[in-house]
Amino acid sequence: MANQWLVRLLPLGFISACLFLGINRGSNIRQENNQANNVITVTPVNNFIQESETIKKLSASEIQPEIKTEIQPDTKPDTKPEIQPDIQGKTITIQAVGDVIPGTNYPDYRLPSDKNQLIPKSVRAYLQRADILLGNFESTLTKYRGTTKDINREKVFAFRSPPSYAKLFADVGFDVFHIANNHAFDFGEVGFQDTVKNLNAVNIKTLGHKNQILYLRVNDVPIAMIGFAPYEFYNSIQDIETAIALVSEARKNANIVIISMHAGAEGTKALRVKNKTEYFSGENRGNSILFARSVIDAGADIVLGHGPHVPRAMEIYKGKLIAYSLGNFLGYRTLSTRAEAGYSMILEVKMNSEGQLVSSKIIPVHLSRNGIPFIDQRFRTVGLLRNLINSDFPDKPIKINSQGEILIN
Repeated sequence: MANQWLVRLLPLGFISACLFLGINRGSNIRQENNQANNVITVTPVNNFIQESETIKKLSASEIQPEIKTEIQPDTKPDTKPEIQPDIQGKTITIQAVGDVIPGTNYPDYRLPSDKNQLIPKSVRAYLQRADILLGNFESTLTKYRGTTKDINREKVFAFRSPPSYAKLFADVGFDVFHIANNHAFDFGEVGFQDTVKNLNAVNIKTLGHKNQILYLRVNDVPIAMIGFAPYEFYNSIQDIETAIALVSEARKNANIVIISMHAGAEGTKALRVKNKTEYFSGENRGNSILFARSVIDAGADIVLGHGPHVPRAMEIYKGKLIAYSLGNFLGYRTLSTRAEAGYSMILEVKMNSEGQLVSSKIIPVHLSRNGIPFIDQRFRTVGLLRNLINSDFPDKPIKINSQGEILIN
């Protein structure tokens, strides 16, 4: 009889042990998953290149390895992520500047004796206020010798800056550099990859790669950034259909979608933004207005423009801010600073956790003869923007007060 009971109890014991081990393993898995913090889960769709990173102001010695993970397509939300109670009421401060060239050592030597003088302390003090600081980097950070350009031709330039300058920009506070422009490949594929590598080494992300959506988490708010330019080897501003698809995909995974746009003709004759295709030196530089409004229709929350090397007008379209060009920000002995080419700005925008515009302001900057930025107490850029806005968007001109604040109706 005892043997019969033993035979009956053995299966029950085995089942109980399996249940205990399964429950214990499930608990361990939950604990492991809970430890994987500071991660935005994304899934590549239609071969989109996607990245995840938590923005922090770090020195090069403090950089931690990037953490990525994926979820399956059938578990990814189909709509904008629901705002969680713990991020409601939070604001994100975004600052953006225009074109950045920190001097060049090619074909001749045009670098400062001390690279730290390129961005004065008075300017740095304003830039430290940002949660995300974005600029358009129009040089290369490489030692590669061979340029891919014929610089003997008129208006053709190749810029090369020392790789050590990457740390300067990290110290200033830059988080993201848009590199989809006409100078990123000045030293070919090698120079381009060197630039990306050197910026990533100091925790500065690069924006504008083909089919790239850059995902960030700032103050616990998921943010997506996409960069565009008038060239097919980046995300093209002429391919509005693909741009809409990228923005729609970003909208599914982020609460705020930021667009960086390199577009438009160049120089003081290109101050006015027009709702038509622009050309410069024979290149199709896109229709800035059509592109910017199209990506906002698709779900973008702000469009930040650069490339014309002068400031351009701004508009509020469907409650979203479009800055058509932020002008030159730094062009040490490389960029013209004559007339309006020397007018610059730091655009500061605050958004809530749902991507709605809370406030925005122009911090006016003026470039020295050598192309070094200084805070402009005369507010010349503000006066210029008022005139441009009234001329280009007379039906619904936005107002800028005496402090440079953009008044939101």
